[in-house]
Amino acid sequence: MSPTISEIKSLNVAIIGAGAGGLVSARELRREGHQVVVFERQAQLGGTWVYNPGVEADPLGSDPSRAIVHSSLYASLRTNLPREAMGFRAYPFVSTGQPHRDSRRFPGHQEVLLYLNDYATEFGLTELVRFETEVVYAGLVEDGKWKVRSRRGNGVADDVDEVFDALVVCNGHYTEPRTAEIPGIDAWPGKQMHSHNYRIPEPYRDLVIILIGSGPSALDISIDIAQVAKEVHVASRSVEAEVLRKQFGYHHIQLHPMIESVQKDGTVIFYDGSMVLADVILHCTGYKYHLPFLDTHGIVTVDDNCVGPLYKHIFPPVLAPRLSFVGLPWMVLPFPMFEFQSKWIAGVLSDRIRLPSQEEMMEDVSAFYLSLEASGMPKRHTHKIGAHLFEYNGWLAAECGVPVTDEWRKKMFTATLKNFLANPGTYRDAWEDDDLVLEALMEMATVATLD
Repeated sequence: MSPTISEIKSLNVAIIGAGAGGLVSARELRREGHQVVVFERQAQLGGTWVYNPGVEADPLGSDPSRAIVHSSLYASLRTNLPREAMGFRAYPFVSTGQPHRDSRRFPGHQEVLLYLNDYATEFGLTELVRFETEVVYAGLVEDGKWKVRSRRGNGVADDVDEVFDALVVCNGHYTEPRTAEIPGIDAWPGKQMHSHNYRIPEPYRDLVIILIGSGPSALDISIDIAQVAKEVHVASRSVEAEVLRKQFGYHHIQLHPMIESVQKDGTVIFYDGSMVLADVILHCTGYKYHLPFLDTHGIVTVDDNCVGPLYKHIFPPVLAPRLSFVGLPWMVLPFPMFEFQSKWIAGVLSDRIRLPSQEEMMEDVSAFYLSLEASGMPKRHTHKIGAHLFEYNGWLAAECGVPVTDEWRKKMFTATLKNFLANPGTYRDAWEDDDLVLEALMEMATVATLD
């Protein structure tokens, strides 16, 4: 039996991060009647979508004392999802038609940031954000509440401690680099860096570059660098190598298996025995979940890039519902997923939506981990949703009592993936799913008005 309006709780909630996840969480929590403060260490909202031409002093991002640059955007980045599919359900990501905006279906990163600012303006979210305010500590106190210690970016004032009823972590996971382990690398004389610190191709003019990886950043950056580099080589152990091969046939980029070792004369040796004398190794090898501010007394840990134990990638059973995470899953349509996660969190915190018991949630988590192990999925891929995205969103929607009507989104996601696999070099500019675009535009108007 659902609680009445008078029984619904209104809590004081702290949100860490004013990127897409933090913004939609702020909206859903406030709609549910909660009081919200959003902590954002940057001077503007947008999270990873705020382009910063500066890079870190440590190009590999392995020095914990380095001054951190939050965003990993490179200047030429365009979305690898069509705008219709990636937008929030309550606020469609459609072209504004304004001359200074990017009207392309797969727009550049600047357009996504403008969209997030439009979203925040539309729903009055900016007033909830404390800019240039970093959370340096968030820890459990009595009655399941959270002490949040924040620090202003100007460093003038002392740290401020506040207590909140609940904490929602939306700090993103594209800032702390993961790098490949390469035998002999300590004696290798070339330069190493991570794609987190790649911005423009010009610094690599006339150099021999080796990229490690086969994901979207490896695809994009290899094409970008090939404009100026002497040679570009890509090392990958992925089954997606055939996609790379199709792409690189047009750009004089050579594909290799993974690096076996490197030598102190600058030589890089691949597993097929081929060798390249290289100047730079660029790791396009993904990121780590990083929660240095969070103190749960060991209840929540990050082990081999698995944040856990978490029920449905969101609630740690022992600390539910007062601690939650938005945006951990990857290989997803992020913005709509954030929206469903946030709706669920907001409803659970108000007691309008009931969670299972702690024991039931732990059993579910254990069963999930066992299923991953049985399928051969490495632990570091715990939060990789992939093919299960729409099942996951549907489950969340059902918990929230929200109908999932946008079947077109699933079809569009599938059509885009198919087009990418067949035409990795041109999928952003040529497609055959205009019928789905029309269906999306018609349904978006209905969903946005009902939300």
